[in-house]
Amino acid sequence: MKTSYWSNTHTPLYSFIFTIPLFIIYEIGILTISASSMPLLRNGADVLMRQILGIFGIYGMYGFSASFLAGFLVAFLRQKNKLKSTEIRGEYLLKMLGESLFWSVLLWAFLSTLPTFLMSGGKVFLFQQIVLAIGAGIYEEFVFRVILITILAKILKLIFQWNNSAQKTGAVIIAAVLFSLFHFLGDFGDPPDLGLFIIRFSAGLFLGVIYIFRGFGIAAYTHSIYDLLIMVQITTLSSRGF
Repeated sequence: MKTSYWSNTHTPLYSFIFTIPLFIIYEIGILTISASSMPLLRNGADVLMRQILGIFGIYGMYGFSASFLAGFLVAFLRQKNKLKSTEIRGEYLLKMLGESLFWSVLLWAFLSTLPTFLMSGGKVFLFQQIVLAIGAGIYEEFVFRVILITILAKILKLIFQWNNSAQKTGAVIIAAVLFSLFHFLGDFGDPPDLGLFIIRFSAGLFLGVIYIFRGFGIAAYTHSIYDLLIMVQITTLSSRGF
């Protein structure tokens, strides 16, 4: 791979184009699910953002979807103006998919020997679990990586006057802690468990590092593919009677 692949695919422009399929699949999947199942399928980060927007009067099941898409359109247009001479290369998108698959398999190999996984679908059907996995990749990475790491880095700079590397390192660690803690909150959260906290904290660190060095798009796909791998693993074990 040439250096241009690593620099160009780290931009918001490529992240926007790369994640649009995930976004569309997730929202279409939600449309096909009954209203009674909706609370279980809207992943925690998704619900949180919709509730926050509701406070400001942006309400409705798809209010956040429109806001999310609008935000990416702004990033897309700003980056496109800066990269007028840069052609969107289809082979780069395919390489990004392959790279995401590599990182997700690496994450799976790192955590697969442990008894608990990032994904906790509960008693839902296979199709619903697929939708949940895709949504987690988009919304949890958007909240805990894009938004949270950016805000935390600025706060650390303001308070401690750290350099750029220290800001990002501290932000990734704190975001990973909050990412893990988030899964224990709410009616559908897991019971407090130190081992489970460490597992999710480690996953949060892994995804945070990917976000810093490779951007939102690859982090989102890595998260989604990882959850799908775990879903396949759980389904296979269940069919064998384990």
